Amino acid sequence: MRKFLVTGIFLAFASSTFSQIISLNSNEIASLRSVVKKDPTIKKQYELLVKQVNINLNDQPHPIDTIRTEGLLKGNPQKVKTQEALADMSKMYTLALQYRIIGDEKYLSKCVSFLVSWASVNHPNGNPIDDTNLDKAVETYDLIKDDLPAKDKTLIQKWLRETALAEISSKRMKPGRATAINNWNAHRLKVVGEIGYALHDQQLIDWTIENLKSHIYINLYPDGTSLDFKERDAMHYHIYDLEPLLKLAIMIDRAKGQNFYTYESTKGSSIKKSVNWLMPYITGQKQHEEYVNTTVKFDRDRAKNNEPGFAPGTMFEPILALPVLKLSVYFDAQQLKLLNQLNKGNNNLSMMVDQIKRESQETFK
Repeated sequence: MRKFLVTGIFLAFASSTFSQIISLNSNEIASLRSVVKKDPTIKKQYELLVKQVNINLNDQPHPIDTIRTEGLLKGNPQKVKTQEALADMSKMYTLALQYRIIGDEKYLSKCVSFLVSWASVNHPNGNPIDDTNLDKAVETYDLIKDDLPAKDKTLIQKWLRETALAEISSKRMKPGRATAINNWNAHRLKVVGEIGYALHDQQLIDWTIENLKSHIYINLYPDGTSLDFKERDAMHYHIYDLEPLLKLAIMIDRAKGQNFYTYESTKGSSIKKSVNWLMPYITGQKQHEEYVNTTVKFDRDRAKNNEPGFAPGTMFEPILALPVLKLSVYFDAQQLKLLNQLNKGNNNLSMMVDQIKRESQETFK
């Protein structure tokens, strides 16, 4: 009986401390608030953010019915329209963050108007390359969900859940489809997982974890390479595959789940091995000419469209791996030195948020 009681108290504490898995919880917000006051560099960046957020208070949401970026060339009218609408994502997130930092209701009210507009207008189509753009909307919801009016919360939850379910039931993930096992699936898993954790939906979480194991088995190789690298002959796509997997692994770790960074499939593949395989190309010990042997027509189409970085033979630039390093350092502090070198020592508010998450998790452990 005493053991059961202690376990119950621990679980209650864990639930309270990590009620926000995707975003910052209350303790982490307090840490950020403290850093903003004490660190001159972060304070200066925060002041710039506040100026922009105050401008956003006068902006109106521009939701789009269907997000369309996947498979479209730069300059395509549908893609341009989507990119313009997606500017709302950073606006709603910074409004939510400012609300959590200072508690002023005007930021909450405006943030809610953005989320409600998107939840009312946007319809998911089960395309993970399009839906991956909703990261900041999910994080925004996670930041303010405890303060949302009941009616608005129900509407937003319905939209997010429909987005996750559209991914799960999409024809694009049926067996035999390349999009069921390549980078599309990595983004699909991340989308469903982040929504699952934001909504505390255990069915979505369980589905994500089970399929993550399968993805690591089929998409990543024991030598550290990936299916996407083999098909595209580009570090760009190895990184594009790893980024959502790392985001998802961090969510699971913050929820006190299994360490999927070090998890190995039965054939010996792992996220960690695929990150480590990338390291010599980041340090410059190895070089790679991108897209020389790609098997995908869209890569050649983008090269013909003169889109930067897609011409066969373009040398891989280490700075392009920055998104992976920013995430992998959560699991491997030894990579912090390389991250700082690549980022030229530039600390910013986003990296400070990441650091607070790392330190918070270490403290809890």
